Amino acid sequence: QVQLVESGGGLVQAGGSLRLSCAASERFFSFNSMGWYRQAPGKQRELAAVITTGGPTNYADSVKGRFTISRDTANNTVYLQMNSLKSEDTAVYYCHANRWTMGRLVDYWGQGTQVTVSS
Repeated sequence: QVQLVESGGGLVQAGGSLRLSCAASERFFSFNSMGWYRQAPGKQRELAAVITTGGPTNYADSVKGRFTISRDTANNTVYLQMNSLKSEDTAVYYCHANRWTMGRLVDYWGQGTQVTVSS
């Protein structure tokens, strides 16, 4: 069973920075992509950033220019550097990975880490 272990959440003031880490129990290149979703109170879970095994990245418009997703393939870890944080970035951040298994794209999720931005 794939495990995704997140760390790095916390409380930060608006304008500050945080870095989230997600360590996978299996090789990075065994996945189709890895990324970060977030869910604010009362809202649906949404994509924040994703990186494919080939390297291309994609970001939600709301975080472009402030968040950067990166990978350390030797340690099967994905990072999310979050700068210029805003109160609206407050959410539970979930690490996500997916891969093709027997013709289906299977999703895996971490347990989530809370990010709270105070204004």
